[in-house]
Amino acid sequence: MTTKQYKQHKGLKTESLRDNMTNLELVLNMLAEATTTEISKEKKPKTPGQNREIARQGGEVAGNTRKEIETKTGKRIVSSKNAKSLKASPIKQIEEKKVSE
Repeated sequence: MTTKQYKQHKGLKTESLRDNMTNLELVLNMLAEATTTEISKEKKPKTPGQNREIARQGGEVAGNTRKEIETKTGKRIVSSKNAKSLKASPIKQIEEKKVSE
């Protein structure tokens, strides 16, 4: 799924995609980025084509991880939920509880 398709899936226009991801979506995105960085450090690509291939490999690692999580949980990871529809994070709930005590 391209970034543009992902934003459409979430019903976003100008909002940040990252600000509208679930925790698992963020973690998998970070996994893809970190994996791509590590592969790139080892392979030292010299051409745009080599960079694209390394990025594809990093995305493949995250994609395989997503599929495995979906198989084990029976739930889809890619969600149409956006910031408006996502519930408060557990950290925010804890902070709110401390304030009210």
